[in-house]
Amino acid sequence: MSALEEFGRFFKEMRVKEGETLRSFCQRNNLDAGNISKLERGLIAPSKTREKLDEYARYLKIEKGSDDWFRFYDLASACSGMIPPDILDDRQLAAKLPLLFRTLRGQDVPDEKLPELAELIRRS
Repeated sequence: MSALEEFGRFFKEMRVKEGETLRSFCQRNNLDAGNISKLERGLIAPSKTREKLDEYARYLKIEKGSDDWFRFYDLASACSGMIPPDILDDRQLAAKLPLLFRTLRGQDVPDEKLPELAELIRRS
């Protein structure tokens, strides 16, 4: 499943969780039903702007700081090929990203870097 499809499925899951049909959700929030339908089906990418994503999160009643909140923003970042801003804002964590990337690619991680990798995973 692509990042777009995963984001769309999650968006729809959150909307349905609130007991909203597509049409009622869009009418209540003054959104275009056609665009939200395409978003939920993974045909279009979510907005890259934080303001629009914040707006959607409010409409979906996703509590800030919750697991759903992080998942929503992480999926949106993945759709645009970006690293979530909260990770980049943490200088120590951002400095460890190359180690994570090497690991994800299946490259060898030097033994002395394993504690760093373990800490990075613990913090996520």
